[in-house]
This record gives sequence, C-alpha cells and structure tokens, in this order.
Amino acid sequence: MKAHVGIEENEMADRLAKKAAMDDIGHLVYDMCYNKIPISEIAKQEAEKIIAKWQIKWDATTKGRTTKEYFPNVMERLKMKLRLSPNLTAMLTGHGKTKVYLHRFKIIQ
Repeated sequence: MKAHVGIEENEMADRLAKKAAMDDIGHLVYDMCYNKIPISEIAKQEAEKIIAKWQIKWDATTKGRTTKEYFPNVMERLKMKLRLSPNLTAMLTGHGKTKVYLHRFKIIQ
C-alpha cells in the first residue's frame, strides 16, 4: 500500500514519531539540528574579530615603527608565508647590527 495510508496502527505510529521528534515548545528537533552554525564558521568569525582588534592596537601603538613600515596591515602580514631567520628578524625590528643601529648606540661614527 502507498505509505500505509489508512492503516490505523501505522497512522498512530506516525503521530507518535512526530510527537517524539518535537521539543517542549513544539518545534521539530530536525529543524533545530540543521539550522545551527558550523563551528568552523564561528571560529572564522571570532578570528576576524580578534584580528580587527589587533589592527586597532597595532595602529595605536608608537612601538615597532620599523616593523610597521614593512607590515602596516596585520591581516596582510598573516597571509604572507615568511621564513623567519635571525637576519630577517633583526631587519624588521631595527635591532640588527646595521650602521644605523651601531651609530645609535655610539659604537661607530
């Protein structure tokens, strides 16, 4: 028979199954389960918020002037694939043994 329509026991089983699938307020549990936001989307949104806060602090600070010249935008820097080395770090932070650095501490003229 097509979907067991008209058979009383099957009709009762259908009603009980639908009732069991409802929560206390009368919503289908199925709808509740599949209308949730994926954890990956929540994590992505939270990461974007954190980076936005980081950018605000980065713009406001007076420290790291040399590094800011190379990387004024936090998001763009995070997209880059950099192999950090002592020489690169020294250059980006302005703490390398360059003539400017050595002159600043009166080591050379």
